[in-house]
Amino acid sequence: MLHRRFLGAVALCASLIASVPAIAADYLQCVPFARAESGVEIRGNAKTWWSQAAGSYDRGHEPRKGAVMAFAGTRGMPSGHVAVVKKVVSDREILIDHANWSPINGRRGQIERNVRVIDVSDAGDWSMVRVWYAPIGDLGLRANPVQGFIYAGGAAQPERKAFDTPVWTQNDWKPGNGLDIVAASLGG
Repeated sequence: MLHRRFLGAVALCASLIASVPAIAADYLQCVPFARAESGVEIRGNAKTWWSQAAGSYDRGHEPRKGAVMAFAGTRGMPSGHVAVVKKVVSDREILIDHANWSPINGRRGQIERNVRVIDVSDAGDWSMVRVWYAPIGDLGLRANPVQGFIYAGGAAQPERKAFDTPVWTQNDWKPGNGLDIVAASLGG
C-alpha cells in the first residue's frame, strides 16, 4: 500500500516537472528578457541587479539608450523589475522595453515595447517613476522606486532584438490606443 502511494507521488511529480517547460515557454520574466535585450549578463532576482552590477558595469542615475533600468523590490513587487531603455524622450520621460509588467488580454509574461515611463521624483533624479500600464490605458497608479541605470560597457548599446515583436505591436498599437486593438490582435 505504501509502495503504491510512493509510486503515485513520484508519477505526479514527474508529470508536473515535464509540464513546466510548456508553461514557461509562454510566460517570459523580466530578467531573461532584459539580459537578452541589453547584453548585461546578470542573473538572479531583478532587485539584486543593481548591487550585482557594482564593479562589473558602470551605474548611474541618468537614463541612456540601451541601459537597464533597475527597479527596487517593494511590497507590491517583491522581486523588483528590470527594463531596457529604448529612447530618452526628455529629461523626465523615457521609453522602455520590458517583459511581465502589464497583463494583456488577461495574460502576464508578455513583452511590451516603447512603454512610456515618467520620472515623478521630487528631485528629478529618476529615483521614483510611473510606468504605462496597459489594463488601464494610462500611467500606473503607483510610483515605483528605481535603484538606477546599469550601463552595458558604459555607453549606449546598439539595439538588440532577441525576441520577436508581439503581434499587437505590428498593428499600430501605441500607448494611449484602446485595448480593443490589443485584444483583437491576440485573439487570432
